[in-house]
Amino acid sequence: MTAFLFHAQKEVTMQSNTAVNCDLDTLLGLNRDYIRSVQHADVRRFDEILADDFLCSNPDGTLVDRGAFLEQTARPVTITTLEARDVKVRLLGDIAIIHARTTYTLPDGRPGSGRYTDVWARRGGRWLAVSAHVTRN
Repeated sequence: MTAFLFHAQKEVTMQSNTAVNCDLDTLLGLNRDYIRSVQHADVRRFDEILADDFLCSNPDGTLVDRGAFLEQTARPVTITTLEARDVKVRLLGDIAIIHARTTYTLPDGRPGSGRYTDVWARRGGRWLAVSAHVTRN
């Protein structure tokens, strides 16, 4: 996975700031957890990392709140080999935006792909997902 860090809209090197590096490492870990939780229907992990006011725009155009997202996450997953690619993290103070491409395998064996944008906010010293937008090709 390639990660890019953008700080205040300007690319910075990963060695330039310890606090920024720590945030980047944390956000990349949370992004991996998010993708893994989608693949494995891990409602428990989502319950830990989603803000109370979380909203998600689904590929079908519906907008769901945290509760509905947790319900849909609990359903059996039919795709396999879900991976995040070309991950870009934009760190804007206490807000971070993650853009990435996904690849996966559909139930009939065909490849699938999409994109997502997740917004994270630092609240009470923790990064929490506050918004997600998902598309599929």
